[in-house]
Amino acid sequence: MKPLDFGRSDDPRVQAQLDRLSALSVPQGRLGLDTIRALMERLGNPHRKLPPVFHVAGTNGKGSTCAFLRAMLEAQGYKVHVTTSPHLVRYNERIRLAGELISDEALAAVLAEVLDVGEDLGPSFFEVTIAAAFLAFSRTPADACVVEVGMGGRFDATNVLEPEALAACGIAALGLDHERFLLAPEEGVPQEPMARIAFEKAGIAKRGVPLVTIERPELELASINGVAARAGAALHIAKPLDGVEVGLAGTHQTINASLAVAMLEHQVALQVSPEALRTGLTSACWPARLQYLQAGPLTRIIDGCDWLLDGGHNVQAADALARHFETHREYRQTGTRTPRYGIVGMLEAKDWRGFIDRIAPHVCALVAVPVPGHDSAAPLDVAAYAFSCGVPIVHTSGSIEAAAHWYNSSGRPGEPIYGEVLIAGSLYLAGEALRLNDELPD
Repeated sequence: MKPLDFGRSDDPRVQAQLDRLSALSVPQGRLGLDTIRALMERLGNPHRKLPPVFHVAGTNGKGSTCAFLRAMLEAQGYKVHVTTSPHLVRYNERIRLAGELISDEALAAVLAEVLDVGEDLGPSFFEVTIAAAFLAFSRTPADACVVEVGMGGRFDATNVLEPEALAACGIAALGLDHERFLLAPEEGVPQEPMARIAFEKAGIAKRGVPLVTIERPELELASINGVAARAGAALHIAKPLDGVEVGLAGTHQTINASLAVAMLEHQVALQVSPEALRTGLTSACWPARLQYLQAGPLTRIIDGCDWLLDGGHNVQAADALARHFETHREYRQTGTRTPRYGIVGMLEAKDWRGFIDRIAPHVCALVAVPVPGHDSAAPLDVAAYAFSCGVPIVHTSGSIEAAAHWYNSSGRPGEPIYGEVLIAGSLYLAGEALRLNDELPD
């Protein structure tokens, strides 16, 4: 298995700590919160010194929900700490202090402190990351924290958070992902896969803390309700935001926005006005989610095309993409589809066939590429499967840039490429696209 790419930095102080982080991985066979709790204890329990925390779990949409929360809280004038994962280009993206990405100097220092104090504990990459985030949060004044769960919920490192720190917990859309961990055999847990996924995500529920979720199938809701009842958390269902415009593209984003709004409405730690809610919903920004790229080194390879970037990497994300294309104004008005050229790379561990099934009707050509630094689905296999799904033109290339150059040279001489280039299939691929286009998230 290839080593994961945990990021590169031009700052040698940060790079030294990233090199140490890259030696860590998910401990095989170890689940639970014992290690993160021991690490917190050695650091002085910074997770008990935070401003009110909004804790968000889910398979899809939790990052967007966090973006809406941050935007609405900031519209009210609050200073907000945020930790999300993964990063797209720079590791700094995982830790935002009072509205700003953590500086290289502060990042190098806090990572070194956590790695030094916990060296003999054998912490995972994510446990160190969360410990560093909470330590940095505890030392920087702010009014609120927004914390995204990494994987699952019950045994995620962020679940070291205690009821006293929490303003509200939320659960976004669910789907099958990380099955090796989240569906591992265990006694006393639901056996049906989606009920088990819901059970794991609902593990963030805490006594006396409102737990908010979206409308979902009865099986999932029953599982979440059972966990909430045992934890002593009141369960609330977010109301649809009918007719409300939001700043993130895609019909699914109104669902994520409704979850964020409901989390703010059911908490009592902070006052947020209706005006701040409206402002935040329209101003929220979340890179690599149906994001149109700006003019840059990558997009200039094919002039005259829009470049759409999406980091969704599972079947549910592909469904959201398909719905976006089907509700596109041009398609609704004329019944014709925008000529769309796909550049797709996916991890081998993901359901890449299910992903291709969903997007195949919406692309007129597809180039399969590897995901740099990761175990990718073989581009030849992806291209062959796309062709079997009805994509008329398929190809493979070694990189996003090579795929763009192939598209640029494959037309008839003198005929411009027009329409839209779609880069999709992996957040890691999305990060590479942003890097190539000199469009760093800030």
